[in-house]
Order: sequence, then C-alpha cells, then structure tokens
Amino acid sequence: MKIERITALFIALGILIVAVLALPIANIFLKQFAFDLTGFLSAITDQAVLKAVGLSCFSAFLAVLVTFVFGVPLAYLLARKNFRGKALIEGIIDLPMAIPHVVAGIMLLTVFGLSGLIGGPVSPFLRFEGALPGIVVAMIFVSAPFLINSAREGFQSVDPRLEKVARSLGATEWEAFRKVAFPLAFPQIFSGAIMSWARAISEFAAVIMLVGFYPMVAPGMIWSRFYSLGLYEGMRVAVILLLITLSVFVGLKYLQGRLYAEH
Repeated sequence: MKIERITALFIALGILIVAVLALPIANIFLKQFAFDLTGFLSAITDQAVLKAVGLSCFSAFLAVLVTFVFGVPLAYLLARKNFRGKALIEGIIDLPMAIPHVVAGIMLLTVFGLSGLIGGPVSPFLRFEGALPGIVVAMIFVSAPFLINSAREGFQSVDPRLEKVARSLGATEWEAFRKVAFPLAFPQIFSGAIMSWARAISEFAAVIMLVGFYPMVAPGMIWSRFYSLGLYEGMRVAVILLLITLSVFVGLKYLQGRLYAEH
C-alpha cells in the first residue's frame, strides 16, 4: 500500500514527538530495573512509600469527585446558557492551567491557611493547612479545569433539540438533563475526569505550599528522598508511582474507549 507524502511526513513528526515523550519514561524504568532492582523491591514494601502513594491516589479521587459534583452542573450552564459574566467565569476556570504552581500554592495559602480568609475562621473544626482537606483543595485548584472544560464540550456536542423533545413529552428539566444530556455527554465527562485525576495526582508545588511534607504525598516524598538521599532513592518512589498511575490510566482509557464505542 502506497503511503502519500503528507502521510509519511505526519508519521515521521508523530514518531518524533512520541519518542520525546516515551524516552524519559522508558529510561527511568530501564535504570530502575536494570541497575537498582533490589532497591526497588525494598521500596515497594516500604510502608511510608505505600502510604504516600496511596494518599496521593485517594486525594486525587476525592478531588475529582468534588469537581464532578460541583463542576458538571456548572459545565452544563456554560454550555447551554448565555449570561452576563460568562466569559469571566470561563477565564477563571482556565486560569489555574496558566499560572505557575508555586503561585497557586501561595494563593491557596492566603485563603485556606491557618491565617487565611477561609482557613482561619474554620480552623477550630476544619483544618486545611497540614491536613488531608488541604491536599484535596490544592488538587482541585489545579485539576478542575480539565473536567469542567471537557464536560462543557460534551454538553455542547449534544443537540439541544433532543432535550426539547424530552420536555415536550412531559419530562422535567432535571429529567431531560439526567436522561438525555448527561448520558450523551458522559464519554467526554469521563475523559475529563481521567485527565483531572492524572493532573491532581501529579501536583507537587501547590500541595507542599499549603500542606507541607506531612501528610506526605508521593511527589513530596520523591522530592524529599531525591534531595536528601540522592537520585536513586527518589527514582524508586517515582517508578512505583508511575507503575500505579500508568496501570490505572490504561484501565480508565480502555473504559473510555468502550464508552465512546457504545455511543
């Protein structure tokens, strides 16, 4: 089969960018398993490492769950309604993707820290600084745009006439949303949730600025061990986190493909 010139060019360009992405991943696994397998095996049974990785995974899940509950309705409004200030809200949603993570941490600290706008008054019964809620808030801040924007695009892809037909047949606005718009937009919502979870679990600077190194999340432990004990100590934790997140990511991507196939 003859390949057209433009297709061959695109293939070559695609191979180059994939190589740039894949080479660091392949190299860290090669170095770990070829030169430090014993160290990896000791790290994978280290309770501190497993606790940090587990906390990152759990916190990222909570961040996605909270964003789903509050962000999907907002995404529907942005997709279906025109109102004053809509562009401003969309800009606010996108802004966390553009600002440096350290700046995000400083902003979060001024609001949710012990002397912050919210963190101070609620500290007697809800603590963000140095606690799990702070990790979740930091992860929400940096990851929510991925889910909200993807959900908005999903709702925009649903023909509004389908909801109008449902309303004309006696469905309430909530029933039209739940039985028509949401199921049809769900593949893209799910895609956004995957990206949001991946972004949340990788966050370091904003979490450390607000929470510190205790409770310890996986990126914080990687930095701490790299800085105090050297490259290979940090690499062991990094590889464990990569293995877990890659496995989850592949599984979720498979489910995403099934959802798109069904639609």
